Amino acid sequence: MSLARKMIEQRFAHEVRASGRTLSGYVARFGTEARIGSFVEVIKPGAFRASLDSGADVLALADHDPSRVLGRTRSGTLHLAEDGEGLAFSLQLPDTQAGRDLVALAERGDLGGCSFGFTVGADGERWTGNKRELRAVTLHEVSIVQSWPAYDGTSANLRHRMPHADHRRLWLETV
Repeated sequence: MSLARKMIEQRFAHEVRASGRTLSGYVARFGTEARIGSFVEVIKPGAFRASLDSGADVLALADHDPSRVLGRTRSGTLHLAEDGEGLAFSLQLPDTQAGRDLVALAERGDLGGCSFGFTVGADGERWTGNKRELRAVTLHEVSIVQSWPAYDGTSANLRHRMPHADHRRLWLETV
């Protein structure tokens, strides 16, 4: 058995929603092509299922920075689920500088979107020419990012609770 360390790959997506201090949306969408250097990558339905079913603790980070933890599945502040569209998330932002900064950026429409860090085993991917299909990944973290996403069509949105149950949504989209 090789002791070689697997490199954690990261992928970006965009569109974020927030409600009060809760961000929600999609970290990844199935069937969307992304150009990653010299190849095209597509995430297949079910790619995250085994990872989510394992009960492993997945972190939510700001810009993939492990010193800026925003939540985690183990504490219940991050919820992840696969549905027919992709990997959905709901994140309760902490009352920390990183959390407050993300709320301010979301309100202004300045967030780049979402990203995720993962590893993939030999059976978790399929190559056809320069096209890679991700079929089963081990998810390590999801990130709210200020940069550009690799995958189009993902979302992270901030919804504010206003007095008297008046709600407004801020849809953050990058081109």
